[in-house]
Amino acid sequence: MVDLDIIIPVYNEGDNIVSVLDALQRDVKCSHQIMICYDFDEDNTLDAIANYAANQGNIVTVKNPTSGPHGAIMAGIHCSTAPFVLTHMADDDYTTVIIDTLVDKAREGYAIVTGSRFMDGGEFVGGGWLKRLLTWAASFSLYHFAFFPVHDATHGVRIFSRKVIDSIEVESSVGFTYSFEMMVKVVRLRWPVYEFPVSWFERTIGTSRFQVMRWLWPYLHWYFFAFATTWLRRGPDSVRLKKNAPLRD
Repeated sequence: MVDLDIIIPVYNEGDNIVSVLDALQRDVKCSHQIMICYDFDEDNTLDAIANYAANQGNIVTVKNPTSGPHGAIMAGIHCSTAPFVLTHMADDDYTTVIIDTLVDKAREGYAIVTGSRFMDGGEFVGGGWLKRLLTWAASFSLYHFAFFPVHDATHGVRIFSRKVIDSIEVESSVGFTYSFEMMVKVVRLRWPVYEFPVSWFERTIGTSRFQVMRWLWPYLHWYFFAFATTWLRRGPDSVRLKKNAPLRD
């Protein structure tokens, strides 16, 4: 068994994916498997990695039985078996240099190890003004007024422990909301999280699939869930867990 499953949702990422795979193979020294999660057989990502994957024993493809980034990531999580699962973006070839360090932190017992664009040493470069404003405002208000333990509640680069994967029932169904949901549930369960500074850059090739307005309401649901944890004193027993999930601790 490998130490880390790296889940990458893709949608016609043929122009980006090889540089990301190169960076992962170069920088990640822990034993790992890369899971390319795609929606449809004509996705140009598959052509781009065909020869690459044939020469690398740690790259597998996983077909999304539905469509969209949520379904792709859930398909990857369903197939994962490693002690730690990293969600990674198909245009991110710069965060790879710190993945081994993050895995080392996860081994210390943290439920989630997450990147932060809003703590000292982090940065948020590019992106539309509305996305930047909403992302910053949500994280700022959660940290300062809900006493949330991380500065950046929605960053996409996260390592989830096997305990989180096997325990938490994901209720979200769109976009990348699942990651925010899992974070706020882990906080309510009082499981430890670790935050580290990261840089984030708007993609220069291809089009982002982040749909701010379409996903706003699902994000708001979990935003208020986080506030309820603090101000309504909602406890661990109010978190929906999977059947036969590991015991809370």
